Amino acid sequence: MIYNLLYPLSDQIGVFNVFRYITFRSIYAFLTALVIAIFVGPMIIRWLQKLKFGQYIQEDVAAHRSKAGTPTMGGILIMAGTLPATLLWADLTNSHIWLTLLVFVGFGAVGFWDDYLKVCRKMNKGLSAKVKFLAQVLVASLAMALLVGDPAYSTKLAVPFFKDILPNLFIFYIPFAVLVMVGSSNGVNLTDGLDGLAIVPTVVAAVVFGIFVYVAGNVKLAEYLQVPYVVGVGEAAVFCSALLGAGLGFLWYNAYPAQVFMGDVGSLALGGSLGFVSVLAKQELLLLVVGGLFVIETLSVIVQVGYFKMTGGKRIFRMAPLHHHFEMKGIPESKIIIRFWIISVLFALVALSTLKLR
Repeated sequence: MIYNLLYPLSDQIGVFNVFRYITFRSIYAFLTALVIAIFVGPMIIRWLQKLKFGQYIQEDVAAHRSKAGTPTMGGILIMAGTLPATLLWADLTNSHIWLTLLVFVGFGAVGFWDDYLKVCRKMNKGLSAKVKFLAQVLVASLAMALLVGDPAYSTKLAVPFFKDILPNLFIFYIPFAVLVMVGSSNGVNLTDGLDGLAIVPTVVAAVVFGIFVYVAGNVKLAEYLQVPYVVGVGEAAVFCSALLGAGLGFLWYNAYPAQVFMGDVGSLALGGSLGFVSVLAKQELLLLVVGGLFVIETLSVIVQVGYFKMTGGKRIFRMAPLHHHFEMKGIPESKIIIRFWIISVLFALVALSTLKLR
C-alpha cells in the first residue's frame, strides 16, 4: 500500500524512490510484523484465556500435563503481524502477493475450523482427516488454478543441484503443486508439539525462500545463478520477511515455557504458504531440503503407523512424531527443541548452497 501510494510521487520527491527496492520494503515489513506481533501478543493471549481456548494435552507424555490450559490458536497472532505488514509494504498490483495471501489465509481458515471444533466444541480430534485434507486441497487447487492461468508462468520443474534438468509436468503440475502445499502444511502441523519447536524452522525456511524468490524475480541474478526467472515473483520476498517478523514475535511468547501455542490455525497457514512460495520460486523439490526437519517428523509418523499395522502392534519409536520419542527417553524438552533448531539451520544452509552448486 505504501509503495502504491508513495512511489508514484518519486518523480517530484526523490526520497520516495527508495520504495522501489524490494530489499528496503522487506526490511520494514519484517520490522512492522515484529512490532505488531510483540505489541498485540499479550492482548491476544488474554483474549484466548478469557474464551478458555486451552490446548488439548497429549496425556501419554507426563511432562505435558503442566501445559494443560495454555491457550492455543496463537496462529492468530502470527496472522495479525503478517497480514498488515504485507499489505503495507508490498506492491498490491502484484498478483503473486494476493495468491500468497490467499493460501496463507485459506489454510489458516481450515486450521481455525479444526481448532474451533477441538477447543469450543470439545471434539479432541477436531475435523476428520478426510474433511481437513479436502479443505486443504480445495484452497491449494484454487491458488494453483489462478497461478497457472497466467501464461507467463511455467509448469517446468527445477531440480536442485542440476541446472539443465527442467522436466515439464504440463497438466500434472497442478496436482503436484497441491501436494507440495498440503504436505508442507501437515509437516509443520506434526512438528508443532513442543514449545517453539515448529516456529523457528518455519522462520528459517521463510528466510531461505525469501532469498530464492528475490533471486528468481531478478533477471540478472537469476541468469547469473542459473535459476528459473519468474516475472514479478520477487515481491513475495516482502511476504516472507513479514512472516519472519511475525514468527519471531510469536516466538517471544511461544518460547519455553510457552504462554501460547500456535494451533492448527498457525501451523497450517505457515506450512501451506511456505509450500506455495516454493512453487512461486520454482524450487518445489528444494522444500524437501529446506524443510528437512518437517520431512523427518512426518516420516517418523508414517513409519511408525505402517510398522504398527504390519507387525500387529509393535513400534519402532517409543512415540511419534520423533520429538516425542526423545521426550519419552527422558531428554529435557528444551534440549530437544534447541537441537532440532540447529538441525533446521543446517538444512537451510545446504539449501542455500544449491544457488552455487549446480
